Amino acid sequence: MSQQNSTPVAVITGAGTGIGAATAHRFAADGYTVVLVGRTEATLQRTAQENPTGVEMHPRVADVSDLAAVTAAMDGVAERFGRLDVLVNNAGVAIPGTVDQIDVDSYRTMVSTNIDGVFFASRAALPHLRAVRGCIVNVGSVAALRGEWNQAAYNMTKGALVNLTNSMALDHGHQIRVNAVHPGVTLSRQVLRDALAEGTSLRRRFVERVPMGRPGEPAEVAAVIAFLAGRDAGYLNGVHIPVDGGLTASDGQTDLYRTNN
Repeated sequence: MSQQNSTPVAVITGAGTGIGAATAHRFAADGYTVVLVGRTEATLQRTAQENPTGVEMHPRVADVSDLAAVTAAMDGVAERFGRLDVLVNNAGVAIPGTVDQIDVDSYRTMVSTNIDGVFFASRAALPHLRAVRGCIVNVGSVAALRGEWNQAAYNMTKGALVNLTNSMALDHGHQIRVNAVHPGVTLSRQVLRDALAEGTSLRRRFVERVPMGRPGEPAEVAAVIAFLAGRDAGYLNGVHIPVDGGLTASDGQTDLYRTNN
């Protein structure tokens, strides 16, 4: 039996770490009831415990690549809270490798999570989103808009997410909005913070390519996701927003007019 509830409900997939956790915290701060979906209960519980707002969060273990499991999760959210307003498809896996080098298991893992997971979670959420004229925000990558070295399968899956976003925006725009954000390198894990620390060679190379001269923070991506889910984005549908410090503004050419080394 569902309970009456006027508070909007957001489901965040891949909510145990990084951008997913930051997005969950942002939605809680914005007054949503937040449901955390992921495969590992311990990381979901940590996101809930580290929530700076102190608002209760609701972890739900489910693998988005399993249609039955994610459907049960979405139906369970709607049953418990009486509504489902926002789905953030954030769950994703990135494993490096070229076409001839990546192992098949890694390839299948990325396809099942990055493509099947978005497709299945969206399919499961659609009936509930329609009921309240809700929205979907997909989390892609700058790798969906431009190629990246040594990430052939990952680039492919994120490219698929772009056109899935476009297709859903067309097919369902009269009932719900579907948009996407595309983060650049974001300090979502400690290993990235270490690799991109000030003074490292990777940091120096990174600064050469990104006009703002730094990586992004998970909270900065979360802020754009929250905007796309909110009322101020009420006429945005099928939109793709890079959150990349200006990286994709470039054609890739070096600065031909810079004189300093």
